[in-house]
Amino acid sequence: MKLLNKNTIIILLLAIICFGSGMFINSSLREDDKQQQLIDQSLKCYSLPIPEFVYFANQKINLKEFDVKERFDRELLTNVYWQSQTILLLKRANRFFPAIEKILKEQGLPDDLKYVALIESGLLNVVSPAGAAGFWQFMDKTGKQYGLKINDEVDERYHLEKATYAACKYFKESYSDFKDWGLVAASYNMGIEGLKRQLKTQSGNSYYDLYLNTETSRYVFRILAIKEIAEKSQQYGFYLAKGHLYDVIPTMNLSVNYSIPNLADWAILFKTNYKTVKLLNPWLRSNSLMLKEGESLEITLRK
Repeated sequence: MKLLNKNTIIILLLAIICFGSGMFINSSLREDDKQQQLIDQSLKCYSLPIPEFVYFANQKINLKEFDVKERFDRELLTNVYWQSQTILLLKRANRFFPAIEKILKEQGLPDDLKYVALIESGLLNVVSPAGAAGFWQFMDKTGKQYGLKINDEVDERYHLEKATYAACKYFKESYSDFKDWGLVAASYNMGIEGLKRQLKTQSGNSYYDLYLNTETSRYVFRILAIKEIAEKSQQYGFYLAKGHLYDVIPTMNLSVNYSIPNLADWAILFKTNYKTVKLLNPWLRSNSLMLKEGESLEITLRK
C-alpha cells in the first residue's frame, strides 16, 4: 500500500510538471501569436511610386530606363525609411540653406547645388576618414586651392559662407569643362579629371549613361532623392511642424584686427561664452587667435 502511494505520488508530480510545462509553452505561444497580430496590424512598409522624371538644375531626367529608375528607387527608399536621419536633414536645412541659397544665387549658380552639401555632410561640420572637412567636405589641399585659409588656428573649411564660395569656384570650373550640371555634381565626388577619363573611355556625354564605381554611381541619385523628399515632404510621410524646424540664429559679425590669446576670456568681454563662440565659429580651431599686423577676421556673435 505504501509502495502504491509512493508511485501514485511520483506519477502525480510528473503530471503536474508536464501540465505546468505545457501551460508555459502554450502561454508563450499565445504571447507570440498576440505579438504577431500586433505586427500584422501596425507594421507596414510600402514600396514607393517612382515618378516618370525629376529635375536637377532645370535639367529633366527621365527615370524610365530600368537602371536609372532602380538607382533612384534605392536612394528614395533609403531616405524615406531612414526617417530619423531624413527629419534631421530637413530640420538643419531650414537653418543653413538660406545662407547657401543666397551665395548660389549671387554667383549665378543653380539652387539645386545646395543638395550637394546636404548629402556630403548632412549639414554638419564632420571630418571624413580621408580628412575631408566641413559642410562641403574639402580636403586640405583642395580647400587651399580654392582660396580657403587652413592652419592650426583657422580652418575655413568649417566657415559656412567662405566654404560655400569655394564650392562655387569648383562648380564654375567643373561646368566650364562639362557644360552639364549632372556631370558637375558627379565630379564633386569623383573629381574633374577622373570623370573626364570615364567619359572618354565610355564615349559618354551624360552621367546617367555612365558605368561608374558604386559611390559615384549612387551620388547624383542621392541628391535627386533628397531633393524629391524635401520638395514633397508630406507626400512621402514627413510632417514637420514649423516650430520643430531649426531656425536661423540671429547673429552679428564683429571685425577683429588684433590677436586673442584666450578665446574664453575674450568671449566674456562680449557677454557670451566660449561654447557659443565655438559653435558659431567652428572655423576657429584653437583656443587662441594670433593675427599678423594688418590682418583682420570677422567673428560671429549672437545678437
